[in-house]
Amino acid sequence: MKKSIFTTMMLAAVPFAATATDDDAKQETAVGVAGLLSKSNRETLPGLTLSAGHPIAEAPLILKSGRYYTLKIEADGSQELALEGAGFFRAVWVNEIVIEGIEIRPLGVDSVEFDEAGKAEISFVAIKPGSYQLKIPGSTGGTQQVAITIE
Repeated sequence: MKKSIFTTMMLAAVPFAATATDDDAKQETAVGVAGLLSKSNRETLPGLTLSAGHPIAEAPLILKSGRYYTLKIEADGSQELALEGAGFFRAVWVNEIVIEGIEIRPLGVDSVEFDEAGKAEISFVAIKPGSYQLKIPGSTGGTQQVAITIE
């Protein structure tokens, strides 16, 4: 009796297994065993620079939802500057922020401020598609912000 139930279940599953495409198989294994945090799913973005009177970024950033990114931010100390972007930070899952070798694993981020020269590295997974920006608070100039699109 148990054997016939098992056989019936296996035969019922055959049509579904036959409809899987090669793309489905590649999609499942593309990120590796560690899932979204796999090395094969990681990308380092062009860095951002905080400097009085200079552009933050050379070009807008285009991200893919579900991909793991590392963003390096460097301030030259020419002025106390911050980057704010609550909308962006709510559209990503921040894994960690590293400042001078200290790893911070926050539950939420609104902005990052540099009182003097320094470097920070933010690692995150892009989640929610949309258009966002990181900008210097109170600024209106196009070079004082970076547009970010999550596809």
